[in-house]
Amino acid sequence: MLNAIEIRDLTKTYGTRRGLTGLTLDVRQGEVFGYLGPNGAGKSTTIRVLLDLIRPTGGSVRVLGLDPRHDGRELRRRIGYLAGDFVVDGRQSVRECLRFLARLSGGVPVSRIDELADRLGLDQTATIKNLSKGNRQKVGLVQAFMHTPELLILDEPTSGLDPLLQQTFLDLVTEAARNGQTVFMSSHIMDEVEAVADRIAILRDGRLVALDTVADLRAAAVRRIEIGFAAPVSLDQFRGLAGLTEPTLDDTGTILRARLTGTPDAVLKIAAQHTVTSLHTTDPHLDEIFHTQYADAAPRDAA
Repeated sequence: MLNAIEIRDLTKTYGTRRGLTGLTLDVRQGEVFGYLGPNGAGKSTTIRVLLDLIRPTGGSVRVLGLDPRHDGRELRRRIGYLAGDFVVDGRQSVRECLRFLARLSGGVPVSRIDELADRLGLDQTATIKNLSKGNRQKVGLVQAFMHTPELLILDEPTSGLDPLLQQTFLDLVTEAARNGQTVFMSSHIMDEVEAVADRIAILRDGRLVALDTVADLRAAAVRRIEIGFAAPVSLDQFRGLAGLTEPTLDDTGTILRARLTGTPDAVLKIAAQHTVTSLHTTDPHLDEIFHTQYADAAPRDAA
């Protein structure tokens, strides 16, 4: 599979502070890629390097097979970008702003602009300076999606949007992926990334600490398990089982609680030697996976 983005050993320093350190990863064509990390982790720095808004201290990037530094003009026509701090001329109306940006993108049918504005509930007669943060974000989303770019780079795309419009945004991302477009999405909202992302990367202090599908990250994460038995069991049977930690029994000796990583095969085989009356597991949400990875994982390189 071809890559829409290739990052190799990317480093960016700001004086004595490091923004990125040895970052290596690939984003495949046609996938939705979630890029996670708290403020200061290096997410926006990565995006700005990809767009040649800032220059790296070391390493290299390729975007749609091109070098952003030397092929920026061509790339800008093929990319839809929404900055985390989207700003445009406040004196324009929404309609004037979007039509001007459409011309810069090589031309966009008016019907396409109107369709996106209607879906997002954006009043095109309003003046930009009079818009709320949420409505300015809608303008940013329309300008990013309107020319059906090969690659969408979205930095905190739902900032300021209400929950209903967040769902509309997710619909737009899903439609873009079905259309073969690539979406690189930085976000703090874990649920929206979990809903649409094929893979996610987690960044910590400018280094990559996890890169995998949501399903595989969840499978490797810690879950809580509770097994009920018809009669008391011995805790010794469950100590030391692969993937099972912190096993405890309630006062009756009939309810086992523990933390489980990976496959439940070993614990289920022991449990099956008894009469099981109940079995409950709690799958971790992406935000739990993120916090676990961020707190515990050692930084690494991945592609």
